[in-house]
Amino acid sequence: MPAQFLINITIAFLWTLLMDEEAFYLSTFITGYLIGIVIVLLMQRFFGSQFYLLRVYSAIKLLLIFISELFQSSILILKQILSPKLNIKPGIITYEHNMEGDYELTTLALLLTLTPGSVVMEVSPDGKIFYIHAMDVEESKESLLRSIKTFEKAIMEVTRN
Repeated sequence: MPAQFLINITIAFLWTLLMDEEAFYLSTFITGYLIGIVIVLLMQRFFGSQFYLLRVYSAIKLLLIFISELFQSSILILKQILSPKLNIKPGIITYEHNMEGDYELTTLALLLTLTPGSVVMEVSPDGKIFYIHAMDVEESKESLLRSIKTFEKAIMEVTRN
């Protein structure tokens, strides 16, 4: 992936130099970058990995999923806080995940912890089970499990080929 990006940037700089303009114009560089995307895409079979812009797209999609989940869970927490009577039943949920490696495991744990209403308390010694504290287990368990599965899928799209 880094090799594809560097080749694309090199093509963009060469395009800018070959245009023989008096100054550096961003529009010329962007045109060269777009031409570089087409060239790298045509040479894709020689790299042995997926096209690098697909991974960038997946990372942006993961960010948008996180923002959506953050907004939805914030609304739920706000409803709980503003209700006249606090009717929550906190509890601990165990979840066996499919993450491989420390990077994926840490990313999933951080995304869950940053989402209001849930905190990853502990990871099992073998690293396969999360112990998650949820603010309201009865109402938010299904949405929490749905969020975890969505995060898992998006993280695997970013980190794996």
